[in-house]
Amino acid sequence: MKNLKSIRKNKGISQAQLAAAIGVTQGTISQWESGYTNPSICSAKAIAAFLGVTVDELIGGNDDEGRI
Repeated sequence: MKNLKSIRKNKGISQAQLAAAIGVTQGTISQWESGYTNPSICSAKAIAAFLGVTVDELIGGNDDEGRI
């Protein structure tokens, strides 16, 4: 989750607030932000919806990545 921490901080939302909003622990948010683990697709969608961004923006995706 390449951009999770910066997006969350820019919106003034704490890890605890995000965790409560999507039903996970603050430790889980920390693990996602550090790159230790990744959220499920459902969790990524919930995070994106709560933060008002797309999943692509959240993960740092680029339309040209992975194209041959």
